[in-house]
This record gives sequence, C-alpha cells and structure tokens, in this order.
Amino acid sequence: MGSERLRTSGHPSMSILFEDNHLLGVEKPVNVPTQEDASGDPDMLTILKDDIKERYSKPGNVFLGLVHRLDRPVGGAMIFAKTSKAASRLSEAVRSRSFDKSYVAIVRGIPKGQSGRLTDTLLKDERTNIVSIVSKGTPGSKDAILDYQVIGTSIEDNLSLVQIKLHTGRPHQIRVQMSHIGCPLYGDQKYGSAYSKPGEQIGLWSLYVGFPHPVSKEPVDLISIPPHQYPWNLWDQRVYDQLAENIQSGWN
Repeated sequence: MGSERLRTSGHPSMSILFEDNHLLGVEKPVNVPTQEDASGDPDMLTILKDDIKERYSKPGNVFLGLVHRLDRPVGGAMIFAKTSKAASRLSEAVRSRSFDKSYVAIVRGIPKGQSGRLTDTLLKDERTNIVSIVSKGTPGSKDAILDYQVIGTSIEDNLSLVQIKLHTGRPHQIRVQMSHIGCPLYGDQKYGSAYSKPGEQIGLWSLYVGFPHPVSKEPVDLISIPPHQYPWNLWDQRVYDQLAENIQSGWN
C-alpha cells in the first residue's frame, strides 16, 4: 500500500494508496492546498488531474471529484472520485456518516482523561478564515463532535500523541476543539500561536479514511503513517502500525 508514487512533472510526488476505475486514494503531502486558492500554488485537484491525463493519455478535461478536504498544512490519507457516480455516492456516505476519518495529532500538554468526546458549536469567520467556539444557536454556527484517545505522552517535551475520530467534518475542527481544552496542536500557528515557533510543521495527520466502495460496496481502507521526523518520531513506528490495525478492527 502506497508503494507506487505519482511523479507528475513540476508537481510534488505522492504515494498512491488505492486506485481503480472509480476512485483514487493518495497520501497528501503537507503544505499543498486541497483545491486552488489565492496562493496560486499547485493544489491536489490540479496535480491529480494532470497525473491522470498523463498516465492514461486522456484527451480533454479530466473529471475528479473532491469528496473531503484537508487543511493545507495537514498531510495523509485522502480519497478522490474519478467518476460523477462515485462522487455522488461518496458525498452521500459523508452525509450519512458511513465515511470514517481518523487522525493522529500531537498536542501540547496532556488532555484530561485517557479518552473523551468533545462536543462544541463552531462558527467560521469567512473574512479572517478563523473558527471560534460559540453558543449553541448562534446564526451560521454548526455542531462539531470528535472522540479522542491519548496514545502516549512525552513528559520531557510536554507533548501527547492523540488519536482522533471525527463525527463531523467542520473546518479547522480538530485544531479549534483541542486548543479549547488547553491542548493546542504542536506547530499550529493559528490556534496555538502562544506555544508554537515559526516554521514548526503542524502535528496533525490523516491516518485513516474508510468507506464502502461506491460501486462494489466492499470496504475500502486507506492508511497513511506520519513521516519519521520530529515530533512524530517521539513514538516508534510500531505505535502507528498498531493504531492502523486497531482502526480497521473497529475502534470507536
């Protein structure tokens, strides 16, 4: 899994996690936008469309459906739809919550309790692109729910490795909710600026994406392990492999 790499000319290379006629699952590199933004930097949709066009010698425009997003500084598992039918069915899976997403995060400090559920109401300021926790019923706000489980701690570095399962997919959700409980993500310049140094890469990784295949209905499991570099390497590779196994066997 992830042994084949895309190497489209002029774009960052990335591992293929899954591919068939309907889907393309890849490992998103950090600091690549999911879709075109004001920066004008190469984005996932453009990179992957170019790759499909090149690898399969496709004429004209290439269809590629965006099913879910990852913030620009976040890397890891991501799925795209290669047909409109697959895109529609995966979007429905997201709405019906049969589309599972699990992350690993490195946070400052140690969360209260070994595990827990965070339920908040979030409001995004489109002008500043900042999300805040607000009172329930605030116009434009949306509920946000996640479960977390502390996997390990590094007392010396005052960091914890946390597994997070999203029940809702709100912008900046993990970053905002973890910061709100006093455990901002490592390197988060937006929601943990008091603790982060310029240049630190955010400690958030898309470890797992799972869903029923939109055509065959067979389970599809995408797994991406964080890079072996600080602060991820404070924990052994076997820890991440075990997490992936636990998710596939039904961690809730």
